[in-house]
Amino acid sequence: MINIIVAFPKIENAKSIKNILVRSGFSVDAIATNGSQVLQYANSLDGGILICSARFSDMMYTELYEYLPSTFQMLLMASMDVMNDRSVPNLMCLSMPLKVNELIQTVDTMSYSLNRMRKKKRMQPKERSEEEKKILQDAKELLMVRNGMSEEEAHRYIQKRSMDNGTGLTETAQMILSLMHC
Repeated sequence: MINIIVAFPKIENAKSIKNILVRSGFSVDAIATNGSQVLQYANSLDGGILICSARFSDMMYTELYEYLPSTFQMLLMASMDVMNDRSVPNLMCLSMPLKVNELIQTVDTMSYSLNRMRKKKRMQPKERSEEEKKILQDAKELLMVRNGMSEEEAHRYIQKRSMDNGTGLTETAQMILSLMHC
């Protein structure tokens, strides 16, 4: 589920956008009327979409974009003048007056994009610390010396034990070291 924040200086506008999104099957996590509220909500959520206007009482959309967590995408809803003069790269925009179907299609596209990015990030292998790498290497070396395994066989052995026990690779390597050193 994608987190959505709707932010407009006039609360009525924010509520109207929220209602359109909710009727279309989206969940809106927060409504804000100024930039500091947006940042407060955004920092408490795990990424998502910010749908907002160009001006707030405390900041412009450019400042808001700069302070927004990198896990958020911004959809700017503004007049053509503002959109033509924008200085923020990679910013989604919709011109006012609002066309409901354009809003829904744009939010749907942004949601799809965010979900793909999250999935891609989850699929990347976790980077191990130097300490974890050393533990893994020590366990492999111990298996190689004691059991006459190649490095590849030792690694596969640790992987298999890890999967069988439902533990992480490093934790399994630590168990092997503690059991075989006794």
